[in-house]
Amino acid sequence: MTDSLLLTFNAGSSTVKIGIFRVDGERPERIGKAVVDFGTYPLTLHLKEGPEQFELPLKGEAGDDLAELMDEVFRELDKHFDLDAVTSAGHRIVHGGDVFGGPVELTTETIAKVRSLTDLAPLHQPQALRMIKAVRHLRPALFQTGSFDTTFHATQSDLVRRLAIPRAYHDQGIKRYGFHGLSYQYVAGALAAKAPDIANGKVVIAHLGGGASLCAIENGKSRDSSMGFSTLDGIPMATRPGWLDPGVLLHFLGPLGKSVEEVEDMLYHKSGLLGVSGLSGDTRELIGDGGSQAQEAIDLFALRIAGEVGRLASTLGGLDALVFTAGIGENQPEVRKRVAERLLWLGVELDTAANHSNALKISTPAARVAAYVIPTDEERMIAEECLAILNSQP
Repeated sequence: MTDSLLLTFNAGSSTVKIGIFRVDGERPERIGKAVVDFGTYPLTLHLKEGPEQFELPLKGEAGDDLAELMDEVFRELDKHFDLDAVTSAGHRIVHGGDVFGGPVELTTETIAKVRSLTDLAPLHQPQALRMIKAVRHLRPALFQTGSFDTTFHATQSDLVRRLAIPRAYHDQGIKRYGFHGLSYQYVAGALAAKAPDIANGKVVIAHLGGGASLCAIENGKSRDSSMGFSTLDGIPMATRPGWLDPGVLLHFLGPLGKSVEEVEDMLYHKSGLLGVSGLSGDTRELIGDGGSQAQEAIDLFALRIAGEVGRLASTLGGLDALVFTAGIGENQPEVRKRVAERLLWLGVELDTAANHSNALKISTPAARVAAYVIPTDEERMIAEECLAILNSQP
């Protein structure tokens, strides 16, 4: 009997990551992954099947309706995997608000609720909805689920989630939510498997990628995070500014005469490392560039990360470990080094060789705070949650 397959879709602002999993029993086994980068033309499907990698050109475009493009993607995937064996699909959805307390089956009703939260995540929510719509159009009978980046942070206290604004607005949902929850959930579980004594303590996980945030975790539960109401908050990112004095926004909208649309575009696409360096939002390019502006962007990135670690340690009342994850956190020793240098006072001290080789544990034996590098796997979390809901069906 042929095992069934499960697909996961992680639709970001500029890419869609697709996971292909074999389902045999209650745990999904990854057998392939694919990425479509919407920022390139012509579009290319980057496919990995076991040890083999393929670059497959696509004719379609990433318009408002993704059905035609995804139909082409499915046809290409079907040449490598038996898509007739696909029985379910899971989607990453950035914002669940206070509406969703965990993963859900995507029905007409739940999709409408997801759509109602679009104003809370205007960059990311529409992307997920477009992907859900496209898959639904192509495979109307396929069982689909949604996994939310915000639900992991529901364990944060009301005090931590509250903004210092009139209470009526808090009651309307204007509060701190936190994001990258699927990544934190996976890394917290991986840390528990690799270092259970540490995982039961006070831990800060730094998810450093194009989008970046940090999360304070105690006994595996989220207690605080750098991102709050939106994915613009917290530390600087590739093209997003992180924390910004609200007075700056008033100045843009008032004396400088910017429109809301202009400010939104600047905050999501022209700020962060790109804005500071004037060169790129990619830390790999900035580290390799000897220019003062590029180095200032990296130093600002490290400064804000270190400062946020200190704030989160205050929420936790101490710190036992710092974990780096995601593209930058897993693969760029120089960024980790610059962050750690600013945290020597807290007890973070890296072993140079271990850090350079991206080892699991990168702190020195004498360090008061252990430091780890743990690869994240959001797609696996989506797959596991999708499978759990599927198996619970009557």
